[in-house]
Amino acid sequence: MGEFAEVARVLGLKNEPVSGVGYLELVDKGFPIKSLDLISTFLAPGDVTFKYRIVSKASLARRKPQHRLSAGHSVVISRLASVWATALRIWKSEEAARDFLYRRHPLLDQRRPIDLVLENEIGAELVKSVLGRLEYGSAV
Repeated sequence: MGEFAEVARVLGLKNEPVSGVGYLELVDKGFPIKSLDLISTFLAPGDVTFKYRIVSKASLARRKPQHRLSAGHSVVISRLASVWATALRIWKSEEAARDFLYRRHPLLDQRRPIDLVLENEIGAELVKSVLGRLEYGSAV
């Protein structure tokens, strides 16, 4: 399964994209609100407020009638889902993947990976770099 198809599966998207361009079209259209709920449950199962770190309450209230998130929010959710899928593949369990994401890491200047991923794409790439090093045995 390709990365885009894996991320689409994590987000509960019914029509898995066959290409990166197909996935981009799903992001541009805006993910269904249930994708926000799914990624929030994966990343913070006991925290009902976590989703508001991704989409503010006011924005979510505005988007509910359309049942879709904005493209901008979908990009953030996609970024989170991609890192989640990678962490899960490497750590082999949701608990271990979550532990990695919420634990301060020396290769990230003692920052928590989840905070960097939420911050921006560069943060997500830094976290993926650490995950790649872990996968191939060269990280702390």
